[in-house]
Amino acid sequence: MSTSLSASQIDSLLAIVLGFAVAGFVSAVYRAIRAEPASFHMLQLGGLSTAMAIPVLAFAGPAVLMRNTIRGRRFEKRKIHFVAIATVLASLWSMAIGYQVMPLFRGIVS
Repeated sequence: MSTSLSASQIDSLLAIVLGFAVAGFVSAVYRAIRAEPASFHMLQLGGLSTAMAIPVLAFAGPAVLMRNTIRGRRFEKRKIHFVAIATVLASLWSMAIGYQVMPLFRGIVS
């Protein structure tokens, strides 16, 4: 019985990995510039700050979601099924980011 992955499965896996990498990079750059972590509370600032927060959170969202999930499990003792649901959502979000960024990397490599 062969357990090799198809080309679409490999693309999906690469998109998830690339999406998490981009999310972590954007989150780290934001933290380096602002000296505070990216947070979903940025959307409540109002005005131009909210408008600028939308693209940042669009790409840093999976990293923010996983950071909040891990902190919630560790410090607030949230149940494991919440962690599982958040991990699935962050992975799907990362896959979406990865599929958007993948053509850029293919253009650079080609």
